[in-house]
Amino acid sequence: MKSFKMLTSLLLIGLLVFGLLLNTGCKKQAELVTLTFAKSGDVVKLDPADVTDGESVTVMDNIFEGLIRYKKGSSELEPCLAERWEEGEDGMSFTFYLKKGVKFHDGTDFNADAVVFSFERQRDPNHPFNKYGKWEYWSWCFNEIEKTEKVDDYAVKITFNEKFAPFLTTMAMFTVFIVSPANHEKWGEEAYAHPVGTGPFKFVEWVKDDHITLEKFDGYWGEKPKIDKLIFKVIPDASVRLLELQKGTVDGIEFPNPDDLEKINEDSNLTLLTQAGLNIGYLAINLGEDTPGFDPHFKDVRVRQAVYHAINKNDIVEHLYKGTAVVAKNPIPPTLWSYNDDIVDYEYNPEKAKELLKEAGYPDGFETNLWAMPVARPYMFDPQKIAEAIQADLANVGIKAKLISYDWGTYLDKTEAGEHAMCLLGWTMDYPDPDNILYVLLDQDAATVGSAGNVAFYRSSKVHELNMLARTTFDIEKRTEYYKEIQRIIHEDIPWVPLAHSEQMIVFKKNVKGFALYPSGDYHFDTTYFEN
Repeated sequence: MKSFKMLTSLLLIGLLVFGLLLNTGCKKQAELVTLTFAKSGDVVKLDPADVTDGESVTVMDNIFEGLIRYKKGSSELEPCLAERWEEGEDGMSFTFYLKKGVKFHDGTDFNADAVVFSFERQRDPNHPFNKYGKWEYWSWCFNEIEKTEKVDDYAVKITFNEKFAPFLTTMAMFTVFIVSPANHEKWGEEAYAHPVGTGPFKFVEWVKDDHITLEKFDGYWGEKPKIDKLIFKVIPDASVRLLELQKGTVDGIEFPNPDDLEKINEDSNLTLLTQAGLNIGYLAINLGEDTPGFDPHFKDVRVRQAVYHAINKNDIVEHLYKGTAVVAKNPIPPTLWSYNDDIVDYEYNPEKAKELLKEAGYPDGFETNLWAMPVARPYMFDPQKIAEAIQADLANVGIKAKLISYDWGTYLDKTEAGEHAMCLLGWTMDYPDPDNILYVLLDQDAATVGSAGNVAFYRSSKVHELNMLARTTFDIEKRTEYYKEIQRIIHEDIPWVPLAHSEQMIVFKKNVKGFALYPSGDYHFDTTYFEN
């Protein structure tokens, strides 16, 4: 009996201890801080050098880092993985001196070998890992780099084949984020689905079209994030994103529907963050006669003028952007240096459009197509409605445009291949230099079928000549002259109908603090926290 009582007591004590341990474990688990952010679309890839879309970049901003970065909430440069850098006397090289003691998420060392690997796999067609990506941005922005070479374990030298004025600003871009060579050796062509960087968060999982989970990297070299887990949830519909935020199933959302702004501002539980963005939303007209989607009607500039006169941009900004944007007349935003404000925009004039079509030999109009993005973007919150408005405006002058759309990744691939006659797209600037639009999106160098940033396939030799002059001079006054002239030529040739420059807008729960909007549209969550 005594033994039985003792056994019973021991059992009770054991259960009590187990319960305490279990409770402690639950409590510890409950204390993990998770932030869920609702995005409008899924990423395409998680390799920073092999993407061009913002949906992918805003996730990777938290996984990867580059040698240089922007200061919080600004476009001012500061060191990141490089402690400092020196420009060569002739302006034809830069040497970067790297931070020591930095680890990748896989435990391997960040060093000069990693920098050389990250750059040379894009530049060198004979590099063993060059075959695993399209490297579009490298071809658009970094052709001037002749080679990247190791000086010692913590220094690299980048040499140019010609001077490149925007170089340092481009070094804050995602394209030159540093990746783990060991991770790419391990995964090969599948590395884009298993990203490893040096950033404040490390990758956990990607469930396609549903969510991506990151968690705090305890080995991070800088100040540790204030949240333990970061979840990007895919919710394509803007109204549904807001509903989930109000229900509390997510903590923040991007690209609210402008129709909901009054509701958001009246909700004391929500905070709306806004900032003028360095962006452009535009209608591109495919001028590439070598592309599968080329429509011969648009070869005549009078037809392109008719399209421009037919579109009521003021109405689109007022009723679809709800005043959260300004009407665009140039490709670059008005807040950027070298903006040409002397240009007079084409007026909305349907009768003038009809006259131009008649002069061009199409008195009864014609049939064509207009492609519309499937996801909201910072420069275009509701592309489908905007496409429908443009479709109606064009029909009013006799141009019957069939609307076409695909999933986001396919849409990008097909427009880069020139399968459209007209398409809606846009751009949030990756670096605050006119080069990032006037060269990357409108130069003949970027009009390669299959990997085009220039989806108008606009190939002006004069624009190209001026872009090259602007890229290779460091005189800001001369660069301004070149870029103003480029804008004038583009305005006359009409490869685009520039639509709007929009504000950035993000909504959080009231207790979410510390998040900063960047002019480049980047999302960095390492300083974000919940206020008690």
